[in-house]
Amino acid sequence: MLYFSRWKIIAIVAVCLAGILFTLPNFFSRETLAGLPSWVPARQMTLGLDLQGGAHVVLEVDTPALVKDRVEILRDDVRRVLREDRIGYTGLGSQQTSVQVRITDQNQIEKATTKLNGLIQNLADTTFGGKPVNDLTVEAPEPGLFRLTLTQAGLDHRVRRAVEQSIEVIRRRVDQLGTTEPSIARQGANRILVQVPGLQDTDRLKAILQQTARLTFHMVEDRGPSVLEGAKSSDTEVLYTNDPTPVPVLIQRRAMLTGEELVDAQATFSQQSSEAVVSFRFNTSGAQKFATISQQNVGRPFAIVLDRTVISDPVIREPILGGSGQISGNFTVQSANDLALLLRAGALPATLTIVEERTVGPGLGADSIAAGKLATVIGGVAVIVFMVASYGLLGIFANVAMIINVFFTFAILSSLGATLSLPGIAGIALSIGMAVDANVLIYERVREEQRLGRSAISAIDTGFTRAIGTITDSNLTTLIAAAVLFFLGTGPIRGFAVTLAIGNITSFFTAVTVTRLMVALWVRHYRPARVPL
Repeated sequence: MLYFSRWKIIAIVAVCLAGILFTLPNFFSRETLAGLPSWVPARQMTLGLDLQGGAHVVLEVDTPALVKDRVEILRDDVRRVLREDRIGYTGLGSQQTSVQVRITDQNQIEKATTKLNGLIQNLADTTFGGKPVNDLTVEAPEPGLFRLTLTQAGLDHRVRRAVEQSIEVIRRRVDQLGTTEPSIARQGANRILVQVPGLQDTDRLKAILQQTARLTFHMVEDRGPSVLEGAKSSDTEVLYTNDPTPVPVLIQRRAMLTGEELVDAQATFSQQSSEAVVSFRFNTSGAQKFATISQQNVGRPFAIVLDRTVISDPVIREPILGGSGQISGNFTVQSANDLALLLRAGALPATLTIVEERTVGPGLGADSIAAGKLATVIGGVAVIVFMVASYGLLGIFANVAMIINVFFTFAILSSLGATLSLPGIAGIALSIGMAVDANVLIYERVREEQRLGRSAISAIDTGFTRAIGTITDSNLTTLIAAAVLFFLGTGPIRGFAVTLAIGNITSFFTAVTVTRLMVALWVRHYRPARVPL
C-alpha cells in the first residue's frame, strides 16, 4: 500500500496540478481570460440567482383561457364538418366545456352522428389506467340534438402538453436575451419556474415571457368606426390596431397564414421611412402560400395580427413572390428587437399569467457570497487546527489533501459549467469537514495498530489497507443521500446535492491516494521508528 512507482507519482501530481489549473479561471475576470491562449482553461462557475442577483418569475398556464380556446375551435370544427356535407343545423352554441347543435333534417341525423364522432381525437395518453384518452364525448340527449363535451382527462393532457411546449418556447426566448445559465423548470401541474441570474430588467422579461406571440395573417373587409355598426357575418370579427388611438378593423376570422411558417425574423430599418421594422421570412411552404394569397388579392388590404391586435394592415400593391416581408407599426428599436425575438422563438401554446415575481439585487448576492466565504474560511481553519492538534505531521498531510480536495471540487464545477448557489456553498463547506473524515479513520486505525506493537511502516500500511472498506461504505451512503436529494429535490436542493456528491468523490480520492502518497514519501525518506500520533 505504501509503494508508488515513478509513473504513478507523476500521474497523481499531474491530476492535482490539473485541478488547480482548472480552478484558477474563477479568480480572474472574463476580460483577462479572453486575452489568454485558447488552450488555457477559461471556464468559470456561474453564480446562481441568490449570489449575483437576477429575476425570479413563476408563470401559470391560464387553464380557463385554454379551455375557452379549445371550445371555440371545437365549435368551428362542428360548423365546418356540417357545412362540408351540407347538413342543415341550427342553434350552434357553446357553454363552459361543451358545444351544442341541433340537426334540422331528421334524415341526416345518422350522417351527422358519423361526422361529429369523427371529431373525437385520441390523445394517445396511457397514464389513465393504460387506456387511450379521448378529448371529448358526443351525446344525443334527444333526437337531432348533439352535445359535444370536453373530457377532464383530455383537458389535463392538453394542460400538461401546453406546459411542456411553453418551457421550450420560454427557453428559446430567454436564451436570446443573452443571459447565462437561466433555470427553467416545471413546477406542479401547470406552473413554470423561470430564474435568470444577472438580469435586472424584470419588466422586459415579464413582457417577453407573457406575450403569446401568436402571429396570423387575415384579409381585411373594412376598417374604421363604421365597422362597429350593422350586422356582421359569423366568418368575420372586429380587432383593433395598436395605434395611440386604436382603430377598429373588420377582418376575416379564418387565418390565411400563421407565424408557424416563419423561419426568421430580424429587427431592421425601413429604407423609405427609416423607422424600426421587423423583417420576416417564410419557409418554402409559407412562401408559396404567401405568394398565392398576394397574387389573388392585389389591391386589397390584409392584416398582420399579433395576439389579437392588428399591428399592421397594408394594401397588397403587387404579388409578393420572395417569401419575405416587413411588419411596421410605430416600433422603437427595443420593441422591434423584442418582437423579432418572440417570432423567432415561436408562439406559446397557451396564455401564461405571472403568479409570483421576485428580484434579487446584486448587493444581496454580494452579502451572501461574503457570508459563504466567511463560513467556509472559518470551517476550514477550524478543521486545519483540529487536525494538526490531533495528529501532528500526519494532520498537516491531511490538511494539504483537504485543500487539494477543494481545488478539485471547484475544478469539476467549473468544467461542467455548473451554477453555484448559496446551498452549493453550504455543500462545499460541508465537504471540507468530510474531506478529513477518511483521514481520521485511517489515522485512528494506524494509532490502534501501533498500540498493538506493530512497527511504524507496518502500522501505516495496515491502517490504510483496513480503513478503505469503512471509508468506501461511508462515502457510498453519502452518495446515496446526495442522489436522493438530487432526483427528488428542486433548484437549491439540487445545487447542494451536486456539490456534496462532488466533494464526497474527490475527498475519497485525496484521502486514499494523495494523503497516502505524502505519507509514503515521508516514510521512504525518513524511515521513522514510530508514527508521530
